Amino acid sequence: MKSLQLVVFDMAGTTIEDAGQVPEAFTTVLRRRGIEVSADELRAVRGASKRDAIRHLIRERHGGDIDLLTEVIFREFRDHLAELFQAGDVRPIPGAREAFDWLRSQNVRVALGTGFDRLTTDLIVETVGWKAGVVDAIVCGDDVPQGRPAPYLIFRAMEQTGAFDVRQVACVGDTVLDLQAGNNS
Repeated sequence: MKSLQLVVFDMAGTTIEDAGQVPEAFTTVLRRRGIEVSADELRAVRGASKRDAIRHLIRERHGGDIDLLTEVIFREFRDHLAELFQAGDVRPIPGAREAFDWLRSQNVRVALGTGFDRLTTDLIVETVGWKAGVVDAIVCGDDVPQGRPAPYLIFRAMEQTGAFDVRQVACVGDTVLDLQAGNNS
């Protein structure tokens, strides 16, 4: 543990139980716009910035101003997801908090990196009681110029925690994009 400075954890599916709210929100808001997506298409964008995921999912199906439509659907997605989260069933993965506490007791900094925007992330963190003193940094998809598989969430977590050697940073996630971002950093 002496050479480890920082561990960057993903949120949904890694430290926060995924009860299906995210795929449900994607499916619902896209269907309202006449866009049907398969489970495989949703799996392919797991771990990505939610805005980037929406852009990817509508790119092939829509002509015209894709950026404007992406922003409109993203806002609808965020609002619907907030409703689903506020209805309950948002909780930490058993043992996540204990893992954070143990790492921090070993002088290893802990960060959360997520494809969620800041508003959604704050709602989740507040709901599970991680608002203050649980982790050293929280980096959201809208805090960086590009989401996973780009390494920028990890680099921003390093910046916020004072970690400077990527060889002393571990990344923990449950998607291919999480692992690609870790490798790219």
